[in-house]
Amino acid sequence: MGKQLVVGALIVDDVENPSHVLAARRSTPPAGKWEFPGGKVEEGESAQAALAREIREELDLSVRVERRLESSAGGRWPISATLEMELWWCSAQGEPRPVDSHDQLRWLDSATLGDVEWLPSDRAALPLIADRLARRPLRQ
Repeated sequence: MGKQLVVGALIVDDVENPSHVLAARRSTPPAGKWEFPGGKVEEGESAQAALAREIREELDLSVRVERRLESSAGGRWPISATLEMELWWCSAQGEPRPVDSHDQLRWLDSATLGDVEWLPSDRAALPLIADRLARRPLRQ
């Protein structure tokens, strides 16, 4: 049986030319760690639909899911023996606020991405994210 897919939102200030991405600090275990908000994809649900649902629940925010962050591993990062993660670039429609599972939000740029204590699975993607935030357009 395959691994359960988890999706995370790379909510950026400008999807065409991002300079800042939203990070969320967990208030539930592992409390105090930072992550890109998101959650598990339910059976019969697309990754994009799951991400939009999770962000509504966690941040009371509507997002437009734009495109997946690609990696050398086919766009997926291992979380555990049973979970793997995809990260998706998203644009926000409104102002995020921590509602469920988070107690603080921060907008980070390429220079400040390392200033928070990330979950290990999210930390693995930081070099690719920092590269995009250093003023490299998402769309060529």
